[in-house]
Amino acid sequence: MYLGIDIGGTFTDIVCLGTDGSVIVRKVSSTVDDYSRSIAEILPEISRKHSLDLSQVKEVTHGTTVATNAILQRSGAKTGLITTKGFRDVLELRRIRMPELYNWFWDKPPDLAERPNRQEVTERIDSRGQVLVPLSREDVEKAVDKLVANGVQSVAVCLLNSYASPRHEQEVAGLVRKRHPQLKLCVSSEILREMKEYERTATVVVNAYVLPLMEGYIGALKTSLERVRIRTPLLIMQSNGGSMTAESCMKKPVFSIESGPAAGVIASHALAKANGLDHVITFDMGGTTAKASIIEKGQVNVSSEYEVGSSLSISSRLIKGGGHLIRVPAIDIAEVGAGGGSIALVDRAGGLQIGPESAGSNPGPVCYGAGGQSVTITDANLILGYINPGGLAGGAIQLDRAKAEAALKAQIGGPLKADPFEAAYGIHLIANSNMMRALRAVSTERGRDVRQYTLIAFGGNGPIHAGGIAHSLGIKKIVIPPYPGLFSAFGLLFADVQHDFVQTFFHETRGLRIENLNQTLLEMEEEARGILRREGYIGARVAIERSADIRYVGQCFELAIPLPPGSLDEKSIRLLENAYDEEHEKTYGHRAANQPRYTFVNLRVRARGVRGRNFRPKAPVGLKTSNSYTRAAYFGKDRGLLDVPVITRYQLTSRFRKGPLFVDEYDSTTVVPPDSRAMLDVYGNIRIQLK
Repeated sequence: MYLGIDIGGTFTDIVCLGTDGSVIVRKVSSTVDDYSRSIAEILPEISRKHSLDLSQVKEVTHGTTVATNAILQRSGAKTGLITTKGFRDVLELRRIRMPELYNWFWDKPPDLAERPNRQEVTERIDSRGQVLVPLSREDVEKAVDKLVANGVQSVAVCLLNSYASPRHEQEVAGLVRKRHPQLKLCVSSEILREMKEYERTATVVVNAYVLPLMEGYIGALKTSLERVRIRTPLLIMQSNGGSMTAESCMKKPVFSIESGPAAGVIASHALAKANGLDHVITFDMGGTTAKASIIEKGQVNVSSEYEVGSSLSISSRLIKGGGHLIRVPAIDIAEVGAGGGSIALVDRAGGLQIGPESAGSNPGPVCYGAGGQSVTITDANLILGYINPGGLAGGAIQLDRAKAEAALKAQIGGPLKADPFEAAYGIHLIANSNMMRALRAVSTERGRDVRQYTLIAFGGNGPIHAGGIAHSLGIKKIVIPPYPGLFSAFGLLFADVQHDFVQTFFHETRGLRIENLNQTLLEMEEEARGILRREGYIGARVAIERSADIRYVGQCFELAIPLPPGSLDEKSIRLLENAYDEEHEKTYGHRAANQPRYTFVNLRVRARGVRGRNFRPKAPVGLKTSNSYTRAAYFGKDRGLLDVPVITRYQLTSRFRKGPLFVDEYDSTTVVPPDSRAMLDVYGNIRIQLK
């Protein structure tokens, strides 16, 4: 039996998957004061109800938004930075890019290490790793003493050119640990061995900022699991779509910033592969945020960097500077603050606004009856009839429609002079518009024609909004997988263990000593294999992928080009140059002419420990005999209030059924809009076709 635990800002999703494909699922409210508490409380209940021996769990994989939320809410540790003299303000200068060029009111997010907590030390290493100025031990001692006096809890160390030689950083780390062993410490050469000062500094500062929080959180989670007799390895989902050990995550939490959203894309990739879908847009709407990603030619898009903390979190070559940079591999995901708990309000100008503030799980939407006072998207969807009034999570969370309607009238309907249905429908449409920003960011803004893609919608709220969003974007086909509200938790169970390594190798391709290139790649591979070996992966269970960041001489930005296995030779280098020309033309629309020169910038190695899961989750049971009924629902002024049939997933057949239609399930409701039709495929997916 394998256990997947996905903790979001609103709900905690738990999936128990047996080797025979048997499935047990549970969705509960997240305990924001201590996220591990909800797990400790619900697992014994699951064990008793289903007669499970939790000591037989073979593996636990966990996805979490704890680190992301800490950055968004600025609730991480008070962080300091020790850097080379003259480079104190690298975090302030950033890339001198503005994501909103004509917005006079835009300001960059506050630095995670404030200026008084950034200290300089005398030292200098050149780009070849040679010492130009020895490290001043006195400067280091003064710097760390001042940081401690300022109340700093965690320290990041990033010195100039430490990617070429980590010698001085290691000396600083030794002095800090000896002088103030209570401090949490992060060293850039252990996180990112790559050139570019801002990128390295920003990444190691983010790591230091969330390190104490993640150490405490993962430690508490392991303790909670041990209390219920689960003592098997705990794996944490990474932003790149692979998993890592809990011990690795406690040292390098920056690799798991986008842990939760990545799991949903991995699950979508598995679904797309099984169903023969080559071009897919994923749409994941939970209680706090909505996320979108793209799968092209059966491949998940992975970026070498990411920004988090802006109104639209995204990896993009064009839109930069809006958030905190994280220079680690991450699945290309766009994320906006629009979820079921996002708060609706009428601003001072009389306009209706949605989010990014969220009611979360505590107190939650007004309809939860748990003390929530602000109207949310969930309240609006309940009033519109899109949500089962009998409650969420199989009735575990009861809903109060009357309370939600009273709040809607007072806060939205009154100021806008609109009846409850019109006000609720306005909230629904604006929520759709906000979430379409994420879908456009990964598709049309990159030259993709979304009409050629299939939308895979999941999350507790994704199937509710998918039809309206697809209609607005011109997407014709939607797929709603089984267990849509817990889909990301399934993705956790099928992700391979993965480690990514990078090493700057700055050389022109012509006149290169190829033996040096091959030696560097060999050393990186050996390091990767050694880590996987210690984690129990050897032989056929180890997969190595290599790539190189290449650019034309004189360029500032590079593209990643896959490397063939084995030793490289002159012929290999020429083929790489041709591959770069093709990728440059695909990305930017042109290639250099007149015998261009090329430069290697970084070498990358990805090592995967293949988990080899070859069994499929069984379809949900116990739903076929449920009786259908009708529920009144509002679909705008043109259609008004309609009596909509409500069925279960397995009352659909392989023959299309016309909408409007609601498919109520334990973890979500699928809204099949008017002028569309739905059917059930052989894999248990709901397939919706729009006009």
